[in-house]
Amino acid sequence: MAILGHSLTVARSREPLKDRTVALVHPAWHSCGTATVVASQAKAYRELGARVISVALSDQIVFGLAAASFTRAYLNTTPELVADRRLLTGFGRRAALNPRKLAQIGWNFAHGDHASTYLAFANDSAIPAELAGERFDLVHCNHFFCMPLAQVLRGAERCPLVLDTHDIQAKQYVLRNAGGWYLSPRATFEAMLSTELGQLRQADLLIHLNSEEEAAFRGLLPDKGHALLYPAVDPMPTGLGGGDLAVVASANVPNILSLEWLLREVMPLAGDLPLAIYGNVDAAIRGRDPALYRRFSRHFRGRIDDIATAYAGIAAVLLPTIEGHGLSIKTLEAMSSGAPLVATRHAFRGIEIDPASLGNVAIADDAEGFAAALRRAAAQSCDSAGRGVSPTRRLYEARFSPAAYRAALADLVRPLIDTHAGASG
Repeated sequence: MAILGHSLTVARSREPLKDRTVALVHPAWHSCGTATVVASQAKAYRELGARVISVALSDQIVFGLAAASFTRAYLNTTPELVADRRLLTGFGRRAALNPRKLAQIGWNFAHGDHASTYLAFANDSAIPAELAGERFDLVHCNHFFCMPLAQVLRGAERCPLVLDTHDIQAKQYVLRNAGGWYLSPRATFEAMLSTELGQLRQADLLIHLNSEEEAAFRGLLPDKGHALLYPAVDPMPTGLGGGDLAVVASANVPNILSLEWLLREVMPLAGDLPLAIYGNVDAAIRGRDPALYRRFSRHFRGRIDDIATAYAGIAAVLLPTIEGHGLSIKTLEAMSSGAPLVATRHAFRGIEIDPASLGNVAIADDAEGFAAALRRAAAQSCDSAGRGVSPTRRLYEARFSPAAYRAALADLVRPLIDTHAGASG
C-alpha cells in the first residue's frame, strides 16, 4: 500500500500545474473538518501553479429562494478558502417550488436517508452562469453527493475527475440517525452505502484521507484506483503556553457526544480545572441539555475567528473523542501545536502510528483515566521551548503539513492531467 503525504517529494518544477485550471467542487460548509481540507486543497493547487475555481454546493433546500444572502453568509464564514474564483450554487428556485420534488426529498429525509437527500440537492442545483466558457483540466470533487455537479463540470472532453471520499459517509448517517427523530422504516446502512458507492464508481481516482477509509473502500471497490493522501492542516502556533486545558469542537454529532462524555463523566472526577471550550458546539450543548450547559457555561468560549490564538495560550489540548469515523482534523491541528495532548485512542483513528509512543501524548479511554491525565496535565510546568520539536509537531511536519500534501497531490494528479492532455491533443 503506497502512502502519500509521508515524504516531501520534489516536484519536477516549482509550478508543475502552471496554465492548468482546476475546478474544486465541495459542500458549502464552514467551521468543520471538510472546510479545512478544501481550503488546503485550494492553497496547494494554487501553489502548484494552477488556476483554481471553487464551486461550493449548498445543502439548504431554500437556497434558490435566497441565493444572494446564502452566498454572502458562506463567503463571510470561509475567508480561509482562497481561490482565483469562488462560486456558490444549490437547490434551484424551480425545484424548491416543485411539490413533487419536495415531497420525495421530504420523505427521504424523514426516514433518515441522508445519502439520497444530499444527492437530490446536487441533482437539482443550477450550474453557475459564470462557468460558461470555462474549460477545466481537472475536477477535484469532495464528498460523493457533489458528484452530479462535478460530472457536469468535466465538460464534453471529460477531463480527469478525482474524488475525495471523506470517510464512508453512510457510517456518519447511521450515527446521525441514532440520535435523531426519524420515521420507520429508517434508511439502512446498506441502502445508503449503495447510493454512495454508485457515485464513487464514476470517478477516475478515489482519494482517501485515512488508512481505515482506504482499506474499506479498496475492499468495496477493488476495480477502482485508490490513493491514501493525508490532508494538509495549517500549523497552529507552538506558542508560549498558558493555564487552560482546551477543547476545540464544532457542532457535529461526534463532537457533541464526545464533549458530553467529557462534561458528564470525566469532569466530575477531575475536579475544578481551568477548562476552555472553543467552537460553535456551545449552542448544540445548550439545546440538547440546558442543565449541563448551565453547569459548565463559564468554560464555553464560543466560536472565535482566530483559533490560532487559542492554541498559542494553552497548557494542553484535550481530545476526548469517543465517537466519529474518519481522520480527525482537530487532532492534526492539536498535533501541529506541539502542546501536550490528553486524548482517547479513538482520536488518532486512521493514523498509522501508536499514539502512546508519542512522548507528549497521554492516552486514556475511560473516564477515571482521562480525569487523572487531566490533573497531571494541569499540574505540569509549561515547556514552551520544546513544543516546536515535540514528537507530535515532528509527525505533523512529516505527514500532515501543507508542504507534504502539496508534493503528494502533484504526484497524484499531474499524470492524470498529462495523460488526458496527450490523448485529447
